[in-house]
Amino acid sequence: MKYIQPTSLAKSFTCPHCSAISQQEWWGRAWNSQYFGNWNYDILKIGTCADCVEHTLWVGDTMYYPDNGNAPTPNEDMPESVKQYYSEAASIYQKSPRGAAALLRLGIQLLCKELGESGTNINNDIKHLVAKGLPPIVQQSLDIVRVTGNEAVHPGQIDTDDPKVVGSLFELTNIVVQYMISLPKQVKELYSTLPEDKVDAIKDRDK
Repeated sequence: MKYIQPTSLAKSFTCPHCSAISQQEWWGRAWNSQYFGNWNYDILKIGTCADCVEHTLWVGDTMYYPDNGNAPTPNEDMPESVKQYYSEAASIYQKSPRGAAALLRLGIQLLCKELGESGTNINNDIKHLVAKGLPPIVQQSLDIVRVTGNEAVHPGQIDTDDPKVVGSLFELTNIVVQYMISLPKQVKELYSTLPEDKVDAIKDRDK
């Protein structure tokens, strides 16, 4: 699913409320210098989604409501245990990218457990998933989140204080859920609609 990060005064972006890519209507107000000092013009801005009519509240170029750090909406098939870490990471993303990276790594560890692994050693879990036929794009996504999350706890060569570096981890987490949970679910639902005689013929072919 395409994601356009919300930015101040943008004509359209992915709404943090309804997840639709929609047009935004803007209303801004300049602080009265007599009461608030020398603030920049239009420091307070409110965006309204044309799709769900919910609002975003901005001070300068930072979105303060909703408090999800401009992170992509979690995949609807994301397990609840993983989503809790994902949502917590999103809530602190702009304030502490390093903390968000560490939380997303924990979320990936739980996701490996949801996929049938032990959940105790994320590196070994990915290794076992690869042995079971894990697609390379998913393996690489898992390892990016794992390595970056580790760097957040044990600082090294990756700048986990950079929101742009950490921001991609949210999308990668959604990619893993899409490939490992959403797509198999969709295929299973479609396969179940095939006529019974066609399914029997497929089973006979595969024996």
